[in-house]
Amino acid sequence: MRQVMSWVASACVGFVRACVVVIVSMLVPAVWAAAVALGIWWAGPWSWVPVFVWASIGTLALSRPVCGMFRFLVARWTATVIPAGYRQAEPVVRMSTGYWWNGFTYARSSQQARQEQRWRIRRSDPATWRDLRFTAIAPITVGVIAAIPPAGLAAAAVGLSQPSILARTFGVLGLAVAFAGAPYAWRSVEPVAVRFLSASSAMALADRVDELTAQRADTTVAQAAEIRRIERDLHDGAQARLVALGLSLATAEKLMETDPDQAKALMREARVGAATSLTELRELVKGINPPVLNDRGLIDAVRALALDSPVETAVSADVQLRLDPPIESALYFGIAELLTNAAKHAHATRARISIARDDTGIVVDIEDNGRGGADVRADGGLAGLCRRLAVFDGTLEIASPTGGPTRVRMMVPCESS
Repeated sequence: MRQVMSWVASACVGFVRACVVVIVSMLVPAVWAAAVALGIWWAGPWSWVPVFVWASIGTLALSRPVCGMFRFLVARWTATVIPAGYRQAEPVVRMSTGYWWNGFTYARSSQQARQEQRWRIRRSDPATWRDLRFTAIAPITVGVIAAIPPAGLAAAAVGLSQPSILARTFGVLGLAVAFAGAPYAWRSVEPVAVRFLSASSAMALADRVDELTAQRADTTVAQAAEIRRIERDLHDGAQARLVALGLSLATAEKLMETDPDQAKALMREARVGAATSLTELRELVKGINPPVLNDRGLIDAVRALALDSPVETAVSADVQLRLDPPIESALYFGIAELLTNAAKHAHATRARISIARDDTGIVVDIEDNGRGGADVRADGGLAGLCRRLAVFDGTLEIASPTGGPTRVRMMVPCESS
C-alpha cells in the first residue's frame, strides 16, 4: 500500500512538472503561432513583414527569461546548477569632457551609455545565441515528451465521456499513458538543458582566461597600493622619528661636556622616540601579516581579532586546521573587513563567526545583528573581497535584507593539515 501511495504521489508531482515544462517550452512557439494567425487574418501583400518582425522581437525578448526559467527548474528539481554565463557589463566612466565612456562609445548621459553598452554586450554575447538555439529546440526535444501526460489525460477525458466502447477504450489507454508517463516525462529537461544551455569548453576557457586576467590586474593594483601604503607609513612615521632621533643624539653628543643635564634630557627623549618607532614598526608589520596568524593559524588569529573588535563576537570552529599562508591571510583580512563593516555601517552589537571544513574546502560564516542592506557594488569593499577570494576560486555569498540580520558565507576550495 505504501508503494502504491508513493507511486501516486510521484505521478501527481511528475504530472504538475510536465505541465510546467510544456507551458515554459511553448511560450516562444505561442508567439509565432499568434504571428501566423495575425498574418492570415491581416491578409495583404506586405502583411507578413511586420508580423515576422514582431515575432522575431518577441523571440529575442523571451529567450533569456525562458532559459532562466529552465535553469531555475532544473536546479530546483534536480539540484543541477547550470551557470548562465552571461557577460557582465563594466561600470561606465565619466570623462573630463563630460561624456560617459561605456567601453565601446561615448554618450551624453550615463543612462544612454549603459543602455547602449547593454545592447552591445547582449548582441555579441555567445550566451544570447545559445539561448536562442535552446528556445528553438526545446519545444521539440522537451516540450513534446513532457506533453505526453497532459495529452493522455485530455484523451482520457474525451474518450471516457463518449458512449462508444472504442472511445472509452481509447480513453482508458490515454489515462494509463498519462499515469505511467507522468513520473518520467519531465526528466528529459535536465540532460537537454545541460547539453544546450551550458557553455562550451572553448567559451568556458575564454571566460576563465578573462577572469584570471582581471584577477591578475586586481592583484597587481592591490600590491602596488599596499607597497605605497608601506612606503607612506615608513616615510611619515618611523623614518621621521628616526631622523629626529639621530638629531637628538648628535645634539646630546655636543652637549655632553658643556651641559650634561641637557644632554641627559635629550637622551631620555631619544629613548622614548626609539621606543615609539619600534612600536610603529611592529604595528606596520602586524598590518602586513599578524604574528598570531603566522604562529597560531587562522582560528586563533580570528579569536584574537574578535577580542579587539568593538562588536561582541563569538567564534566557533569544529576543527583545528592550518592552511596555506595566502589563503589564511585572505580569509583573515576578509573576516576583519566584514567585522569592521558590521560595526561601522550596520551598527551591529553582536556577531557570530563559524569556521568549518567540508568535503571541498573551508567555509566561514559571519552573521551580525546589524541593520542589513549590504550589497556588492562594483567599486565597493565587498566587490574587492570577492575578487580577493576569486584568486583561490573562492566565493562570497551575502544575504542582507533591510533591517537585518546580515549573513555572509566565504567558501574557498583547499586542503588543510
